[in-house]
Amino acid sequence: MRKITFFPIFIVLSLLGLVGCEFSASTANIQAASLSRDKAGTQTTTVFDPTDTFYSVVDLANAPDDTKVKAVWTAVNVGDAAAPNYLLNETELVTGSGDVVFEAANTAGAWPAGTYKVDIYLNDELSQTLDFRVQAPLGQSEPAVEPAQAAEEPATVAETDSGSGKSGGSEAVTAVSGAVSSVEDVRSAVVQIIAQGSFIHPEFGAVQNVAGAGSGFIIDPSGIAVTNNHVVTGSALLQVYLPGEDRPRNAKILGVSECSDLAVIDIDGDGFPYLQWHQGAVSVGTEMYVAGFPLGNPEYTLTRGIVSKEQAGGETNWASVEHVIEYDATTNGGNSGGAVVDANGQVIAVHYAGRGDTRQAFGISGDIAQGVVEQLRRGEDADSIGINGQAVVTEDGLSGIWVSSVKSGSPADEAGIRGGDIVTKLEGLVLATDGTMSSYCDVLRSRNADDVMSFEILRFATSEVLTGKLNSFEELTTVFSFAQELADEAAQTGVAEAPVAYEYVSVSDNSGVLTVSVPAQWAELDGGDWVLDGAAIGAGLRAAPSLDSFYNSWSTPGMVFLASHDLSRNMNEQTLLAEFDFSGDCGYDGRFNYEDSLYTGLYDLYTNCGNEGTLLVVLTAVPQARNYVILVMVQATSDADLEALDQILNTFVVNA
Repeated sequence: MRKITFFPIFIVLSLLGLVGCEFSASTANIQAASLSRDKAGTQTTTVFDPTDTFYSVVDLANAPDDTKVKAVWTAVNVGDAAAPNYLLNETELVTGSGDVVFEAANTAGAWPAGTYKVDIYLNDELSQTLDFRVQAPLGQSEPAVEPAQAAEEPATVAETDSGSGKSGGSEAVTAVSGAVSSVEDVRSAVVQIIAQGSFIHPEFGAVQNVAGAGSGFIIDPSGIAVTNNHVVTGSALLQVYLPGEDRPRNAKILGVSECSDLAVIDIDGDGFPYLQWHQGAVSVGTEMYVAGFPLGNPEYTLTRGIVSKEQAGGETNWASVEHVIEYDATTNGGNSGGAVVDANGQVIAVHYAGRGDTRQAFGISGDIAQGVVEQLRRGEDADSIGINGQAVVTEDGLSGIWVSSVKSGSPADEAGIRGGDIVTKLEGLVLATDGTMSSYCDVLRSRNADDVMSFEILRFATSEVLTGKLNSFEELTTVFSFAQELADEAAQTGVAEAPVAYEYVSVSDNSGVLTVSVPAQWAELDGGDWVLDGAAIGAGLRAAPSLDSFYNSWSTPGMVFLASHDLSRNMNEQTLLAEFDFSGDCGYDGRFNYEDSLYTGLYDLYTNCGNEGTLLVVLTAVPQARNYVILVMVQATSDADLEALDQILNTFVVNA
């Protein structure tokens, strides 16, 4: 029965330091970075000859003149010619916006065959890693890559694969025409996804027509691609950029899973190169690569690392995965949905999270992702009601799943859930108390997709708490109505019918701590402190058509809303309620339990106060943290006042 009118700027997201798709707010940024055989950057490549000079061309944008850019060149594996990860050169420049060129030349002779990389740092933070190799002269073998199998030469990419369909089942993993078979060719099947739409963020509010960027990878020549749910769900338009194409292609969503954070899309066209799933176990120490488009940058990157943990925990505030693999390759926001591949270019995981400060990154393990992906490509959502959401927990104990956007036509959409809602309960279970999606996803996984499921939502836009049912035709309803509950009492005690319904306004006390909606006709306000024995003990707010008449008679409606941290040290709901006894002037109708999405407590109901038929509700409540106590008193003299009582008890909030 809770309605809230303030924007939830106090929400604390339990992000666990993980980064999915996000925007970068930094000033200086690297628009593009590439490797080339020439200083002008016209001969881009990732494969050099032994006698070449390596050039890294960095396009620096929005950079003040004191921006630091550094290139660190490393010979990763050149066999017996040098130790693994041998440092070749390190150069730092202080510059402004424009092209910055770094070069590495072997003045002592030819470069040994093998694998290399250059790390690009921006203001002492690693921004991008460009991997490349030096090919062996004719007759010379390249060093083996351990512990993974040596990479094969790129397979010829066919224009079509007549044996594959857009929604077919899984195929045996064998070398087939069109399948990528080397890590160098992975980029031909990795795409950048721009999702455009309107979203409601728990910290920033409504964001209209925004373009968010993520990555994805093609798994079928017909254009079936895999990405993250949080990249695409709820968007109005998906545009996909393919290697070598200047214009984006449109794509549509086939299926999503918010619990697994996976989505499958269908890109316009066919005849695409594609990636295959790695078959077999992935062990600690396995060499791996993350392919994608970090930070929304259109420049493809491939970063190297090793698997550091085979089965890491998969519980986050935006997904609940059975287990994920952990690796140390460099990733950033925008890598979400990209492919994590082995040395043969086969997919071992779908990247979905990373921590830049500890160089930890996580991917949804292929052995879990494959089964979900096969279901999604058939057009069947998995463990999903069709939301793009994340678990949130407020400072005073409210928890739930914040809905940023809703997939059109989904169970959530048809049940009336909107962007900006918080799903607080599902099948009666309070959600996200631990700051993760775990409880929410456990409920979904214990039900069939078309089962009827009850839910409760907190809707900030209209200051309501509503209940509804998924997969039913029932409309949303308010959780509780004092007006309905007290209708009989009002009739018996002579509460008058009001000729005109109230309009409501949101009001606050002088400190801004208390917020509540009251009738606009209750125009006299007092936002002064709660004072006891001459000392301020908390915040206070009073409203009535005439405060003097409200204070001194039973014939005028009005409201008192008080909150105190000091009193919570030695008083609780029961002891505070005992201090406000009106049985001398009113009939006492009893004490009742009170609970909403924010507070629990007790209220006393008084009737026929002053023999004028007036109803009085005196409520005391506390948040889950019990760090302050609340007192609300509402005096009702008409049916419209009972509706006002509903509005007040549905909207009172302490912004502690």
